[in-house]
Amino acid sequence: MTLDIDHLRADTPACLQRIHFNNAGSSIPPTPVLDSQIKYLKLEAEIGGYEAADATQETLEAFYTAAAGAIGGKPQEIAFIENATRAWDMVFYAFDWQPGDKVLTSRADYNSNMVSYWQVASKYGVEIVMVPDDESGALDVAALERAIDDRVRLISVSHIPTNSGLVNPAAAIGAVATKYNIPYLLDACQSVGQLPIDVAEIGCTMLSTTGRKYIRGPRGTGFLWVREDWIERLEPPLLDNHAAPWVSVDRYEIRKDARRFENWESNFAGKIALGRALAYMTDLGMENIWARIKLLSGTLRAELSNLPGVTVWDPGQEKCGLITFTKDGREPKDIRDRLRASNINVSVSTTQLTRTEQRDHAVDATARASVHYYNTQAEIERFVEAIRHL
Repeated sequence: MTLDIDHLRADTPACLQRIHFNNAGSSIPPTPVLDSQIKYLKLEAEIGGYEAADATQETLEAFYTAAAGAIGGKPQEIAFIENATRAWDMVFYAFDWQPGDKVLTSRADYNSNMVSYWQVASKYGVEIVMVPDDESGALDVAALERAIDDRVRLISVSHIPTNSGLVNPAAAIGAVATKYNIPYLLDACQSVGQLPIDVAEIGCTMLSTTGRKYIRGPRGTGFLWVREDWIERLEPPLLDNHAAPWVSVDRYEIRKDARRFENWESNFAGKIALGRALAYMTDLGMENIWARIKLLSGTLRAELSNLPGVTVWDPGQEKCGLITFTKDGREPKDIRDRLRASNINVSVSTTQLTRTEQRDHAVDATARASVHYYNTQAEIERFVEAIRHL
């Protein structure tokens, strides 16, 4: 299958007005996704919120099948969560942390995850070990294996850090986790929708992701996947009468499926729209999407690297659709703001999102351009010229 870029851009009318290179922040949803969300909200306004949920129960349930199919899981292993961070939190804080427990993570893990690591370190006496990088800048899998002992309770890694185009070796990490029978939490916030994901091939135990990035769903949506044999080993840190029905005056029973990590009230319009976005993505084919993103990002990365005064900061052997860069004499925020004034969207990774080696070079912020399949070579050329003439 070849992607019909003209059709995909027609489904994304904003392409006529601006260049959107901020897909790793929040993609622009295609029209069918937007329409599904608006249609549901209108139904709520017409007949009532509870009534709308009852009338669309089959469509709401279809989300679980779509999410499971997107990552090679099962519908009962999926929980709809309002964002990737909260999805990640629901399993990380479900562990019964004890003094001396050890968590192995990467030096480039997401900053919200880092906050949680150090919170449990402070609160429970857990040891947080940031595994060194290899020569390419990715997590060193051999060093990860050397760090394993009988105190390791969890391996937790961001597949694609938010602050660079690096793709960490998720499957190789999974092989180590499987070998030593250690649970493995994969933060796939930037990878689901960008590259093919199969949880069985990766070997992870839990996976969290968002709807707003490469899946092209709405903000305020995400999901959690927990491998079936681990669901009942994890008691969610928060429960309500959806996650754990109240069965008698003094007793509740926690659900046996992954919906134990949900709560009763949620973004129903967002769930329907996320399900539609997942179906849209699946219809296009992840291999096709990934090939297109690699082609565009490789071109953009090379073109930027050739510009005088521009430094591209992406490490790793395998790179993705995120391109982080700086330009001599220009603050990244200034680059973002001047591009935005020309209807070109990028984002900025500030101090707490930059990698350690960037700080070693006194780089406390970078500009980040992130492409998707609906972007074009012509947009890349215009973008590069805009950077050249800043």
